[in-house]
Amino acid sequence: MSKEVVSQLRQRMIEDMNARKLGKQSQRSHIHSCKRFAAFLKRSPEAATPDDVRHFQLHLVESGLSICNRNRIMTRVKFLVRVTLRRLDLVAEIYHLREPQKIPQVMSPDETRRLLAVASSLKARVMLSLGYGCGLRASEVVRLKAKHIDSAQNIIRVEQSKGRKDRNVMLSPEMLALLRQWWKVRPTRWDAGVPPEERWLFPGRKPGQPMTTRQLNRLFHETADGAGIRKGVCLHTLRHSFATHLLERGADIRIIQALLGHDKLDTTARYTRAGFGDG
Repeated sequence: MSKEVVSQLRQRMIEDMNARKLGKQSQRSHIHSCKRFAAFLKRSPEAATPDDVRHFQLHLVESGLSICNRNRIMTRVKFLVRVTLRRLDLVAEIYHLREPQKIPQVMSPDETRRLLAVASSLKARVMLSLGYGCGLRASEVVRLKAKHIDSAQNIIRVEQSKGRKDRNVMLSPEMLALLRQWWKVRPTRWDAGVPPEERWLFPGRKPGQPMTTRQLNRLFHETADGAGIRKGVCLHTLRHSFATHLLERGADIRIIQALLGHDKLDTTARYTRAGFGDG
């Protein structure tokens, strides 16, 4: 397989993704999936046949991938063959499997209180409180800037998140007080020359970059272990718990849909089936 051919194809695909304003992380995922397809073929995808696409999908199933991951890979390969290669004969061979509908894992109110109480640092407590108290995704927490905190209206503005959408989420007096505590002690070594409103709430180790979601995930799991929470939880469980607890307190499901930034009400409705009966 010629590296020059692959490089040209990759560049064309990047241009197609840029033209459609795909985010950097989405572009990396697309490239990774298509490299996997090319490695399976042992030649450029430009020379792929319909049988190659069928065999690749069978290979993904046999390799033990979850249905969700398998579908994601094929969605990205479909972009390559439909948009960049314009090979409708290959597109016709791509299919997606129905994903199993699972009830979101949630923590009880007592478990969330324990989690936040044992946070090892003010930073950990603030970041985890944003996940639970505001329903933010990990990527949304780490990318918050000072300008996103609107204390006059008691809201946090989430800009260009999943699906390139803006939304506002609730900001409680308790959360605002925590944020103000953190702002006084946050690292300032990269602040020089940056307007106050543009400064990251959680600066990273590199100049101009926020803390990574990987670091936040590590903080969550360390804190969950310290709180003695043994069931299979992840950072996104805080967002699930936020929605479920609001529903249990009688909040309107359409308000919760807006707070979470869901396009479809059906996505939010999953939380009506979540509960604590299994402990």
